[in-house]
Amino acid sequence: MTVEAHKETLDFQAEVSQVLNLMIRSLYSNKEIFLRELISNASDAAEKLRFEALTDEALFEDDPDPKIRVEFDKDNRTVTISDNGIGMSRQEVTETIGTIANSGTKQFIEALTGDQSKDSQLIGQFGVGFYSSFIVADKVTLITRRAGLGAEHGVCWESDGKGTYTLETVDKPGRGTDVILHLNEDESEFLENYRLRSVINKFSDHVAMPIEMLKEVYPAPPGEEEEQDKKEEAPEYEVVNKGAALWMRPKSEISDEEYAEFYKHVSHDFDEPLAHAHNRVEGTNEYSSLLFIPKRAPFDLWDRDQKHGIKLYVRRVFIMDEADKLMPHYLRFVKGIVDSDDLPLNVSREILQHSRKIDSIRTANTKRILSLLEKMAKKEPEKYTEFWEQFGQVMKEGPGEDMANKERVSGLLRFASTHNEGDEQSVSLEDYIGRMKEGQDKIYYITADSMPAARHSPHLEVFRKKGIEVLLMVDRVDEWLVSHLMEYKGQKIQSVAKGELDLGELEDQEEKKEHEETAKEHAGLIERLKNVLGEDTVKEVRVSSRLTDSPACLVVEDTDMSANLERLLKSVGQEAPSTKPIMEINVDHPLVNHLDNEPDEKRFADLSKVLFDQALLAEGGQLKDPASFVSRLNGLMLQLAKQ
Repeated sequence: MTVEAHKETLDFQAEVSQVLNLMIRSLYSNKEIFLRELISNASDAAEKLRFEALTDEALFEDDPDPKIRVEFDKDNRTVTISDNGIGMSRQEVTETIGTIANSGTKQFIEALTGDQSKDSQLIGQFGVGFYSSFIVADKVTLITRRAGLGAEHGVCWESDGKGTYTLETVDKPGRGTDVILHLNEDESEFLENYRLRSVINKFSDHVAMPIEMLKEVYPAPPGEEEEQDKKEEAPEYEVVNKGAALWMRPKSEISDEEYAEFYKHVSHDFDEPLAHAHNRVEGTNEYSSLLFIPKRAPFDLWDRDQKHGIKLYVRRVFIMDEADKLMPHYLRFVKGIVDSDDLPLNVSREILQHSRKIDSIRTANTKRILSLLEKMAKKEPEKYTEFWEQFGQVMKEGPGEDMANKERVSGLLRFASTHNEGDEQSVSLEDYIGRMKEGQDKIYYITADSMPAARHSPHLEVFRKKGIEVLLMVDRVDEWLVSHLMEYKGQKIQSVAKGELDLGELEDQEEKKEHEETAKEHAGLIERLKNVLGEDTVKEVRVSSRLTDSPACLVVEDTDMSANLERLLKSVGQEAPSTKPIMEINVDHPLVNHLDNEPDEKRFADLSKVLFDQALLAEGGQLKDPASFVSRLNGLMLQLAKQ
């Protein structure tokens, strides 16, 4: 059976062309990364073959031992990276190399900064590592055949990186992929045996399958040339990497550099990890784990369609990527591997969902990462600050997801606060409790859509006056957090914009009595305001104990959805119950006093509605009828101008 040769020339997507231009023009300072990326791709292909062959041994054909070969040809100026892994069909080549069908390329382009050193670190992370070939090559040829297809189903992809590529059907006897790099004139260093070996040793020594190169043949001593010619045989290859699974080696034998290079291999990150945890567990559930915390958040951290997780191995055999059942979702940034001795080789994602062994591994993994972060926060606060800047918002998902570790996760959270001038999230709940006033029995917070809105909110006025610290929460996830985090170490966590303010022992009896008398004295004003604003606008009007400088503010009941959460839900197209606010007035404010003494009902109504709209704007809300607000305000300003 034959397949008709079919050759076509196609254009790259615009985004791919941008990636190629970056590779070709910008990244010469990191050019040796091409070999690491291509070996990593080859390793992934070999692992996928081993996994698929668990259910179909015929995929091994007559070559059951996966390996990677690196060869060079000085005469033709080529470097070839070959593997006998799973290979690709013509359609797979088109989807994964010709166009990069996934969204990673576009997001990669959007993430570019123009800084060469920073941009070079994004390559592997965005799944465009294959294109690093063009750092050193002016033409790349890829020849591949998927395991299980006949030799006549080989595919040849070729491009000079200048906007087009060719795709052709060819014969390829062996399965797998050959990537042939036709080197630029100034890249002769990669045509030297020692240079290629040094790069492999630096970046890929830990790859858990043999990387082979031709055994070096040294010139024979004078007089022995003829004898050597007689003995000349087929080329002999030798393994140039250690090839042992790093996670199986004793921790004492592994250097920080080896951990760092292994992390780069499994994560496709070009930065070193922030921290790692390496463990071997023995007993009824035996497994090894090697987990890493990255320095930088991946570009797809918030992508709902992107799967996250760590690699799962069973007895050193790769089973699956992104095994999300091995780590809770809020720790999805953690990279690494788990290698189990007890799971079956045919384990599926469905089995993972109902496995007590997996539950046990997940629980232990979670505790190790939390312990690692607790240790970092205590002993290396600067490093923890670096971690929080990258992953703080994800960690805030934890208290709502992980009830078993709720208090531990809560202790790792950081917030901005009125105690500090800046916007940096550096205050822990433990710090807050340590600074609480004598008699204070609550942790106070405010949510808002920006830091200025939170810091200048009228709800903070009495807290500022009494020197009570308030946590400032402006991340979108904060509303989710506070809906699940009701208390911490026995201290209730309370919004300053919800319910009637009760400062407990921080408010003396005289103040409470004075507040009650003031409310009675202004009962008439409160009734007039209720009637003017109407039941459709406000749930209640009352005298405020929060305000010292502003004339009015809006609050909701303790059990109601906050106005900020309501706005967030509506902004993403979610239905949210419309909560009628409670309007609180500051009867000591001159504007409220003027309102109380206003005999003209129309003018009173205009002033009341302007007061309400101002309070709504001050808390970050939107006016239902901005034109009416402007009209009333202009009318009042004209009246003032005439006086």
